[in-house]
Amino acid sequence: MDTPAEPWRKRRRPGLQDIADRVGTTKMTVSRCLRNPNAVGQPLRTRILEAAQDIGYLPNNAPMMLVGAPSKSIGVLVPSVTNHVFAEVLAGAVETAEAAGYRVVIAHYGYDRLAEERGIASLIAANIDGLILGDRDHTEDALRMIDLACIPVIEVMDSRSPYLQQVVGYDNFEAAYAMTAAMLSQGYETLVYLAVRLDARTLQRRAGYTKAMQDHGFDPISVETAEKSSFTGGAVLMQQVIRDHPTTNGIFCTNDDVAVGAYFECIRQGIGVPDDMAIAGFHALDIGQAMIPRLASVRTDRYGIGSRATKELLARLTGDPSFEPVIDLGFKIDLGQTVTKRR
Repeated sequence: MDTPAEPWRKRRRPGLQDIADRVGTTKMTVSRCLRNPNAVGQPLRTRILEAAQDIGYLPNNAPMMLVGAPSKSIGVLVPSVTNHVFAEVLAGAVETAEAAGYRVVIAHYGYDRLAEERGIASLIAANIDGLILGDRDHTEDALRMIDLACIPVIEVMDSRSPYLQQVVGYDNFEAAYAMTAAMLSQGYETLVYLAVRLDARTLQRRAGYTKAMQDHGFDPISVETAEKSSFTGGAVLMQQVIRDHPTTNGIFCTNDDVAVGAYFECIRQGIGVPDDMAIAGFHALDIGQAMIPRLASVRTDRYGIGSRATKELLARLTGDPSFEPVIDLGFKIDLGQTVTKRR
């Protein structure tokens, strides 16, 4: 039964009987059509499939569970399971959920909106109680499924963009602005931004860098690729900077993978870091903190984001009627040893 005062409570999912009632046939015929569309005639098949889409029907992959009963599980959708950033988000979510007696069902979508849509469908069909999403840009069908499921949803890693219900993260624009301003204050004025993949968060960081450069009276320069993030990709972008922008004395990278790759390319070409080239990344990953000189980076609390998002989700599931829509865990600027006062 719907409870408008508590919109995160599960609604009864549309079922086979709902389709049958809408079309004017039997539940058994609907089931046969959905299992094998060729088992029924064309006119009826078309009406059944259209009705199923209209009401947002999803097959129930947990038939032994009572309708609407808690499954004690939450779904987490991340764009990458190999990326260290999201591995830490997952660690925070899993450890927090398990401590509360919940299990986490993980899905991966490779920065593909249609793959995310399929992941959402699969998780809802698995009868999850709540959902954590790693991105903010969703297809219309994904949004409709979420609305019909009526479960609590939290989006992570971005506290700036419009959100569905609740968000836990940090401000990518402000973080990039702050790091750019910090590098400029150290005397590195010919700064170039290195970007990969060009997803929403990368573009927000580019916008923050651009605004900081303009506010301080300098021209922004961005060297970009739509390829995925990698050390090799960072090295390739650094080669392009050296070739096309030879007066550059500092680079701000969209993440630490790119920054580390750029650093090794500088070493290969005999460019001193930080004397000749300052380098900064984003997220303060372990590899950058272990290298010598230690990489400058924007510090974000990815484990904390996963943990806090899960705690917020569980609080809503256990009856807390109020929640803070935007939870910004902030960031810290760490200049490490690859950004020092320019001589």
